[in-house]
Amino acid sequence: MKVLVIGLGGVTNGGKTTLAEKLKNMLPNCDIISQDDFFKPESEIETDERGFKLYDVLDALYMDEMVTSIRNWMKSPASSGVVTEEPQNTCDSLKNVYILIVEGFLLYNYEPLNELWNRRYFLTLPYEECKRRRSTRVYQPADTSGYFDGHVWPMYLKYKNELEENATMQVDYLDGTKSQEELLSYVYTDIIQELNKLRE
Repeated sequence: MKVLVIGLGGVTNGGKTTLAEKLKNMLPNCDIISQDDFFKPESEIETDERGFKLYDVLDALYMDEMVTSIRNWMKSPASSGVVTEEPQNTCDSLKNVYILIVEGFLLYNYEPLNELWNRRYFLTLPYEECKRRRSTRVYQPADTSGYFDGHVWPMYLKYKNELEENATMQVDYLDGTKSQEELLSYVYTDIIQELNKLRE
């Protein structure tokens, strides 16, 4: 049995969840863990001097629990309830390969996670497009006035810069303005190549 752990990170509203779900439907023995499931309750989220709840930082998440969940999945992926019916065109040699897609906005800035990835993807968006998409979404708690410019976007840039400065980190940056079909085709082909390497 072999496991492949794929990171699908990047900007808020970049299309991570949609891409993860589509990949899950196309890949054999594929499961998803979402970082959004590890947010601390609102009462534990720090508030800055402007009254902004600081959600877009590592401290807003139970990161240790997330690492544990991924490691537990890696130990016994078959018992995780992963669906093993055969997607189209899967060959027999992939039956004993399990794929975990981990999607979230802060995946590569937490050291204990970085030893787990087989592939890392990072979706980017220009400021205007990101702000436009974010404004169409409803969050609990709702974004307050100035929240995107005051907290969300600066934190995205901060963590993205950290990533780019880390020369040892291999990350595949994806343009989130491309069509879902284009992104899906690119990442799917890339993962299949990775699977083929595992079989060799």
